Amino acid sequence: MYLSKMPRFIQDLFPAFHWCVQTDDPVLYLTFDDGPVRQVTPWVLDILAEYDAKATFFCVGANVVRYPDVFERLLSEGHAIGNHTFHHLSGWASDNATYFKDVRRCARLTGSELFRPPYGRIKPGQAKFLQRHYHIVMWDVLSGDFDTARSGEECYENVVQYAAPGSIVVFHDSEKAEPRLRHALPRVLAHFSALGYRFEALSSQLLACRTSLSARSA
Repeated sequence: MYLSKMPRFIQDLFPAFHWCVQTDDPVLYLTFDDGPVRQVTPWVLDILAEYDAKATFFCVGANVVRYPDVFERLLSEGHAIGNHTFHHLSGWASDNATYFKDVRRCARLTGSELFRPPYGRIKPGQAKFLQRHYHIVMWDVLSGDFDTARSGEECYENVVQYAAPGSIVVFHDSEKAEPRLRHALPRVLAHFSALGYRFEALSSQLLACRTSLSARSA
């Protein structure tokens, strides 16, 4: 069970997490979890390049080690990098010491202050500790491409229906998600490009600025 659109009340329950970017500008923040992998990530980069789109890749450290050339391509093409733990650990199923060690191991490889917990599952104590060092990035739109019970068209429709200016949208550059991703991603890019949207990468500077603005307006 998961929600394609994150309800506002859940976002409000965890205000220190980044769910979207508050803006009226026609911009989307596409994010990709679980890569890099040789079978999928280069294709994603090719499609993004066709639309002059930048994105944020929340990388699993073990995959960075396995495919360093693909990781270097992410960097060289101007995309942002996030930390998705080294072994794709669920915070709910991990003791704190193991979880923090895994996060730090990935951080040494990626050099990123952006962190997304795998499955979105993180204990309050883990979040409180990690917020001292990282921006915890969640999402407000989930494509559902990881779900083998969904079609690629359903994943596309999820994004088209729910994404709005400033949305952080989740896809997966993984072999499991590949069939649905290959259907949905080009269509999402074409649809929102036709509406005049830009596709930008997240950054620590952007999120810190938005956090500061939100705090002043509260």
